[in-house]
Amino acid sequence: MNFGCRCRSPVPQIRLACRDLRQVLQPLNAAPRRAGWMLALLLSGCGSLTLTPVPSAGVAVPSSWSVATTTPRGSLSAAPLWWTAFNDPLLDALIDRALQNNTSVAGAQAALRQARALRDMAAAGLLPALGASGSAQHNTSGNADGADTHGKSFRAGLDAAWEIDIFGTNRHALAAADAGAGASAANLGDVQRSIAAEVALGYVALRGTQARLGIAEANLASQQENLQITRWRLQAGLVTALETEQARAAVEQTRSQLPLLQTDIEQARHALALLAGEPPAALSVQLAARGPIPAPPAMVAAALPAEAIRQRPDVRAAEMQLTAAAARVSQARAARLPDFRLSGSIGAGALTLNALTHGASMVSTVLAAVSMPLFDGGAGAAGVRAQQAAMEQARQAYRATILTALSEVENALVAVQGDRERLLGLRNAAEAASIAASLARQRYESGLVDFQVVLETQRTQLSSEDAVAGITAELAADHVRLIKALGGGWQSEPQPPSNANRTSTS
Repeated sequence: MNFGCRCRSPVPQIRLACRDLRQVLQPLNAAPRRAGWMLALLLSGCGSLTLTPVPSAGVAVPSSWSVATTTPRGSLSAAPLWWTAFNDPLLDALIDRALQNNTSVAGAQAALRQARALRDMAAAGLLPALGASGSAQHNTSGNADGADTHGKSFRAGLDAAWEIDIFGTNRHALAAADAGAGASAANLGDVQRSIAAEVALGYVALRGTQARLGIAEANLASQQENLQITRWRLQAGLVTALETEQARAAVEQTRSQLPLLQTDIEQARHALALLAGEPPAALSVQLAARGPIPAPPAMVAAALPAEAIRQRPDVRAAEMQLTAAAARVSQARAARLPDFRLSGSIGAGALTLNALTHGASMVSTVLAAVSMPLFDGGAGAAGVRAQQAAMEQARQAYRATILTALSEVENALVAVQGDRERLLGLRNAAEAASIAASLARQRYESGLVDFQVVLETQRTQLSSEDAVAGITAELAADHVRLIKALGGGWQSEPQPPSNANRTSTS
């Protein structure tokens, strides 16, 4: 221990007091036999500092996914800006806006700043504390003859204290705070991952509903033409009123779907505005024009299960929470061991303010103290057990997060594969239904089939085209969910250095 610090106070008496304090503390440097026991404990404590081992999650991660996938280099799942692969500038702008303005993102950023500040506070606990004090006192006393006596006194001093962290109580607290800051950083990444995915899913749903609205409007126009034809044929006596009413019923049924689809479109716009941190109608103009459903990339590379787990911020956050819980167990154990403190003070006192800097009386003290709990009614042991239980809770949460991650990837892979096959079949069905509806209308106009055939083929056509639009949007959404399940392009970033990070500790 070296107490050879140099005082640079502009007050001469304070500099003299610092010199006196160094002289008082010098024996601790010059006489190792007097302080040998303290140094031995300090060195042994630093050498024996060990953290409670972090338990494993106990999850057997499979070597491959159940759905066969290919994994080319440069996988989309590892791209931080994965949404640009959909080639939709408006989608890019919406996600960028949401990542900047979303309230959940802002809250996670504030939580990260708080965690890093708490980490710096824990690091400060390893350093000595220095304080300054000053006082001015005025006394008045009366005597028997009625005269008053007045007196003044002035004092200035410096106080220093240092808790020698022999058994690592403060260092374990710092380790827990470090892990907590890492968990907050991962939580921020998880929020950003979720917000980007939610914006993409909402945008895909909006475009899908707009496509369905366009299909319904096109079919409504075709049915209105059929209604006009049946009315002409009724006037010519070629059909009965039954065909006309059937055609009118088909028109009204299709027309009734339009308000529902328009409502879904407005609600989708409002949801996107909320994700972007804007009022509900803020994006109505920007999203008024219809656009195509974003085309998913030709292939999303699914990394191996173990690699995919490491790419997920929620898994990383759960791991850091488990690390923090293990550090708190070590902190609780160390809190039951002796506590060593060094403190010292120097002070100057005088009867006048001018004399405080010239000729003041000096007082200095040095104190070495040790304390150890002898009987606490089992509170210390109970504290250790409580932290061990908290660590087990964190381990189970970590395990659940890994299992959930594996399940989400598997479900997303199955959904992508199944919806691809469904889309291929529905496109073929929609093409056949369109041809059948065209042929039925031609034959009806020629009088070869009755109007019921026209109605059936038109219903089939509308249903098939609507299903194609729906499954196209769902397939794009499946790709978004798969990318999110694979980590959403999140990459762990090192904690930026702070003043406390640059502090050296034993």
